[in-house]
Amino acid sequence: MPKVALFVTCLSDTLFPSVGQATVELLEHLGCDVSFPFEQTCCGQPAYNSGYHEETKKVAKHMIETFEKADADYIVGPSGSCVMMMRDYPHLFKDDLAWKARAEAHAAKTFELTQFIVDVLEVKDVGAKFPAKATYHASCHMTRLLGIEAAPGQLLKHVDGLTMLPLDGVHNCCGFGGTFSVKMPDVSVQMVDEKVESILNSGADILIGADASCLMNIGGRLHKQGHPIKVMHIAEVLNEGVKQA
Repeated sequence: MPKVALFVTCLSDTLFPSVGQATVELLEHLGCDVSFPFEQTCCGQPAYNSGYHEETKKVAKHMIETFEKADADYIVGPSGSCVMMMRDYPHLFKDDLAWKARAEAHAAKTFELTQFIVDVLEVKDVGAKFPAKATYHASCHMTRLLGIEAAPGQLLKHVDGLTMLPLDGVHNCCGFGGTFSVKMPDVSVQMVDEKVESILNSGADILIGADASCLMNIGGRLHKQGHPIKVMHIAEVLNEGVKQA
């Protein structure tokens, strides 16, 4: 039984607790022994992307120490963006050999949820059942930096009753980009409006994504414009129909 430490991420913890719950239930359904290190904090990405690298090192050291104490085989998070930050810890400590070695060990066992299910557990059909018409938004960090493109689609393909509709500009950024949406709000709004238009044109009733940050941004825009399209994290979709299994 693989021992998995859940990296819940800030947004799931504070705004989307159902994503964290679905992730745990799904991993347990797939035979994992899941633990939750309560001392975990932010991965440090907002500070890092804002240029505060020395401050980020303090956060990264805390996260590395926290998950070392968890003594798990794997660290799994429901966010490609946050997992990418933890995978980048070795670069952060490139000039500190002692911490670089610990960062490399930490990064090597850290996985985004869908990547872990498909590539590590070697599962493509989790037994989910969810009758709906949906489309999928591919987040930037997950596809461009982590290189995860196939896993989400492979898993959604096997969800019983789920009809996946194509999304024009599926790889286009939604405009959030963390601090980008604050520093360049006018450009960010234009980008999310283009994403919303593509979603509406898809004919889907549900938007699925693998990053809570993207879903927060797109979902907020959909709500503000009065569109009744529901946004769901892929963990929630994959957990449908298997929660009582």
